[in-house]
Amino acid sequence: MSDPSLISSAAVRGAYRSSQALRAEKAAPAEETGANNFSDMVRTASAQALETVRTGEATAQAGLRGEAGTQQVVEAMMAMESTVKVAVSVRDRFV
Repeated sequence: MSDPSLISSAAVRGAYRSSQALRAEKAAPAEETGANNFSDMVRTASAQALETVRTGEATAQAGLRGEAGTQQVVEAMMAMESTVKVAVSVRDRFV
């Protein structure tokens, strides 16, 4: 077996500094990517929510004109209601 006293404290400190530098280099791009992914996720979610509300309103109007069945109108309204509830919950979390 090797003697543990053969490893100098300077070598240990150097290895530690090198490992910290490697971790710092890898962490910076990950944070930027995370920020971009979050903003993209919020943008996509809001666009989908807006589309769900528009579809629900269009289906309700079609139902009033007799162009859509009752089941379609109910499903569209339930989707719109849950979308609005989620949007309000997210808003409340941020505010």
